[in-house]
Amino acid sequence: MPLHVEIVSPERVLYSGEGDMVVARAESGDIAFLPGHAPYIGALGVAAVRVLLPQDGEQAAAVHGGFVNVSNDRVIVLSDVAELPEQIDVERAQAAEAGAREALKADEADAGAKAALARAQVRLQVAGAAGTGGTAHH
Repeated sequence: MPLHVEIVSPERVLYSGEGDMVVARAESGDIAFLPGHAPYIGALGVAAVRVLLPQDGEQAAAVHGGFVNVSNDRVIVLSDVAELPEQIDVERAQAAEAGAREALKADEADAGAKAALARAQVRLQVAGAAGTGGTAHH
């Protein structure tokens, strides 16, 4: 029996559907959730969340922090900022990545630039994963 998965931002539900596995980046590292997983609540970092779909393919989302709650074969990802591949402006993300790299050349300890670089990189990673068979359900 597959998992029921929801990826939710304050604006809307980005994905609601079934998944065979969910992979997310917790603050302690990557974690995968399969049916029957023990209850879990954890903070998420800036990274891609991937839902492996029952009929092959995957649904990816760029998640910029938040929380994951796993209970009774339900995985709920809550994030203030989450984007599906088709919502990502690749040119804007590339420009943000370049700008963050320039800022880090000037000051490699710039926490804001490091955060901007991480956000841009996850957006580009997820945008590159588009077209792998996933569909969003609104």
